[in-house]
Amino acid sequence: MKKQYFLCYALFMSVIGIASAQISGTVLDEDGGPLPGASVVIKGTTTGSTTDFDGLFSINAEVGDKLVVSYIGYEKKEVVAEAGGMSIQLSSGVALSEVVIIGSRNPNRTATESMVPVDVISMKELNSVAPQVNLNQILNYVAPSFTSNTQTISDGTDHVDPASLRGLGPDQVLVLINGKRRHTSSLINVNGTFGRGSVGTDLNAIPAAAIQRIEVLRDGAAAQYGSDAIAGVINIVLNRSVNELNMSVTTGANFSKNANDQTGGVDGATTNIAASYGVPLGQNGGLLNLSGDFDVRQPYGRMKEWDGDVFNQYNVIERIANGDGYNLTNLLDDDVTDVIQYANQAGINLNGATTKAELQPILSADATEAELSARGQQRNDYNMRVGQSALRGGRIFANFSLPLDDNGTEVYSFAGISSRTGNSAGFYRLPNQSRTFTPAYMNGFLPEINSTIKDRSLSVGIKGKINEWDVDLSNTYGKNSFLYTIGNTFNASMQNASPTIFDAGGFSFAQNTANLDVTRFFEDAMSGLNVAFGAEYRVENYDIVEGEEASYSQYTADGQRITLASQQASQDFFGNGRPGGSQVFPGFSPGNELSRGRSSVAGYVDLEADFSEKFVASFATRFENYSDFGSTINFKLAARYKINDNINLRAAANTGFRAPSLHQINFNSTSTIFDQNGNPQEVGTFANDSRAAKLLGIPELKEETSSSVSVGFTAKIPDANLTLTVDGYYVEINDRVVYTGQFKASPDVDDNGDVVVDVDDNPVYSGAQLELFNLLKQANATAASFFANAINTESRGLDVVLTHTANLSDKWRLKSDLAGTLSKTNQIGDINSSEVLKDAGLVDTYFPEDSRVYLEEAVPRTKLNLSNSLTSDKWVMFLRNVYFGEVTEATTVVANQQDFGSKIVTDLSIGYKATDALTLTLGANNLLDIYPDRAEEQFNNRSSGRFDWSRRAQQFGIGGRFLFARVSFTLK
Repeated sequence: MKKQYFLCYALFMSVIGIASAQISGTVLDEDGGPLPGASVVIKGTTTGSTTDFDGLFSINAEVGDKLVVSYIGYEKKEVVAEAGGMSIQLSSGVALSEVVIIGSRNPNRTATESMVPVDVISMKELNSVAPQVNLNQILNYVAPSFTSNTQTISDGTDHVDPASLRGLGPDQVLVLINGKRRHTSSLINVNGTFGRGSVGTDLNAIPAAAIQRIEVLRDGAAAQYGSDAIAGVINIVLNRSVNELNMSVTTGANFSKNANDQTGGVDGATTNIAASYGVPLGQNGGLLNLSGDFDVRQPYGRMKEWDGDVFNQYNVIERIANGDGYNLTNLLDDDVTDVIQYANQAGINLNGATTKAELQPILSADATEAELSARGQQRNDYNMRVGQSALRGGRIFANFSLPLDDNGTEVYSFAGISSRTGNSAGFYRLPNQSRTFTPAYMNGFLPEINSTIKDRSLSVGIKGKINEWDVDLSNTYGKNSFLYTIGNTFNASMQNASPTIFDAGGFSFAQNTANLDVTRFFEDAMSGLNVAFGAEYRVENYDIVEGEEASYSQYTADGQRITLASQQASQDFFGNGRPGGSQVFPGFSPGNELSRGRSSVAGYVDLEADFSEKFVASFATRFENYSDFGSTINFKLAARYKINDNINLRAAANTGFRAPSLHQINFNSTSTIFDQNGNPQEVGTFANDSRAAKLLGIPELKEETSSSVSVGFTAKIPDANLTLTVDGYYVEINDRVVYTGQFKASPDVDDNGDVVVDVDDNPVYSGAQLELFNLLKQANATAASFFANAINTESRGLDVVLTHTANLSDKWRLKSDLAGTLSKTNQIGDINSSEVLKDAGLVDTYFPEDSRVYLEEAVPRTKLNLSNSLTSDKWVMFLRNVYFGEVTEATTVVANQQDFGSKIVTDLSIGYKATDALTLTLGANNLLDIYPDRAEEQFNNRSSGRFDWSRRAQQFGIGGRFLFARVSFTLK
């Protein structure tokens, strides 16, 4: 009997041992490769595990328990725990809401359970099927809250695309790489584009091949991550793949009805070659991954033809004299005998004029049509390059990780380097303009901006455990430089002595950030408590480098550099002063050159508590002190309530700030900016601590401050394979930094209100206005602009993300994502101007009407994205439709503010997996060749034919249909 009892007891205990034991297994990707770092959690609990480097996991669970398996960029999967080694295979996807890394320092938090909206974008499928190859355009088409477009005729902004989140400024979104702060570009946008006056991050310096996933936090997070995170945070997670070589070659071009200056055909060819390869290091899952790409982008033009004046009667004389072998420079002196001689040969009726003063009004008459015919030219010979700039560049990133023991101690590093050159063109300098020295350029010229943009970064860190605390100590350095070489141009004031290529100088920005982050998750406190705290020390430096003297100087007729207000520049035949400096982009002068630095120190505390299985709340606060403007402290409170397993309510409130960038504080230069009528203005940008700023009552810059709230819910319908997130938000920003309008010195007026003039009929200035006039002349400028905390704004919106997955058969799977954003930004309250500006009636110059439109209406406020991906073991079919809402022309003349209607752009691609290693893809961006509405003549924004589509309000670009082919190799 005892023997039978013992056998029964042993059998019973063995069953218990099987039912409650270590469940182990492997998590694999869809190709059968291991997924290190995948999360395996018992459903409805916080008990979980993560896979090791080989995809292996072990978890305390009972046979029959439901396990939830997830990995960033892959579909979450529920499986039943089984005895023995389990094999779990996940399917990749392009879902916008999966696993959260940013927005919470709790390592167990998933996106649908997070307290703030986070989009997670897997790059694996996008790199295979999407037409776009640079990061800005990839995000522009996949993330509705993100906006970025290639600009045209915008100086340096032609080469670095401004980008925004939730319709806020490019400098109000923080970019991280592997959770570490990324440095911004050295370029500040001062020309006529969205984001004017701001400094963004050059996302295109990061190769798409180096990215595993992108996480977009759509909520203010300055209390967690520091300055700039007003609109949200973009975290780029680098590749960790090993023993796998991925290569792709993508080539394409615009096959469009408006290609080649609206004559049709093919232009704008682009080729991208990308590769990624990683090797394992050590025995504990270490790795080194190298990824990079090289691309060449050709320019394209969308200007049909110039329909304004090109030649005057003096140009006719020049043609006749040039044909006679005469030195055209001699026509400019006061002896007009030669001018009269060639005028008579040309058959020009001089009406008896014998002096230069008498000849000037006669010879200024238009002669365009006859002269075009005489020279065998057409109007489109004077076209500008309105469209895409040329770019050529390469990027490479490394991602390194080396565990030192079995307790989580790890040394890690990542680094990147990129270099690219760009070529864009400005406004055509016509023969009948004083800025064209026709003895050198008989037919005028199209000046070119050649850029050299270099970017480098390095992050090194070590993380591990001290007792039960996770500690991460790191240092991240980054630098961006932007140098200008101006070609096919001229310093007209130098006349024959001018070169045609100029070193115009440039600028650079460097940033070094040291971080200490400490985290611990207390599993037994309530239903879980995560405690995080840390510190940051950051050093920044901004440099402006001068160009060669001729690139910024103006000269007299006898070749003397102008340094005094009494000196007069060389003149054209009509007595107009010739502008100095390299045309299209005057160089930086020694007065512009500077090196400015600052430092900041910060500390934060971040608490996140699961009060119960249903209710979670977090609180974060961050103190930050800047050496140049003082201290700030910000807060964030967020909560989530789980109604049931499938529905969560969430809300957050926070304060934030953005320190004015060193660029905004210190940038100063003179540049040629064209007004809404296409007329050139030499505008000097002066620093806020300059004498010019004080004369006009422009205050020094201070930080922007913000407060925001968001409310939303997440829902899952498992039986229908549906996931839905809806989030509304409100953001108020005070003392927002903008780029002002153009201030000019005001001449004296008499009692009748008429301008007082001297004996030479020049306006007379006195007092502060005389000082301002002289400052402008010294800067070779006619007007002055500044950066200023001019306004307060509010932004409100609604973000919706709906994801559906359907298994159509054993072989075919359809995944659909519908995502949309509706947003609106408005100026609130009065313009923050000084009494000096109010008394002078200059408030509307301080924040002009076109700046309001750039802020509120120049980018789509509504954007919807429907993506469908149909996959099998051999085929991938990708269809995407993006709805871009209407935009408004940014101009100071309200009557000229044309509205451009909403459009839908369709992308389609088909990929075929010929072998396990080879995939062929054909596709199109903008398949139906859709363009924005044309600029209508009645609104007077075409600038005499230069712009048939707006250059100030861009929805999705003006390239038209882009067809591409891609060959992808994967070797394992």
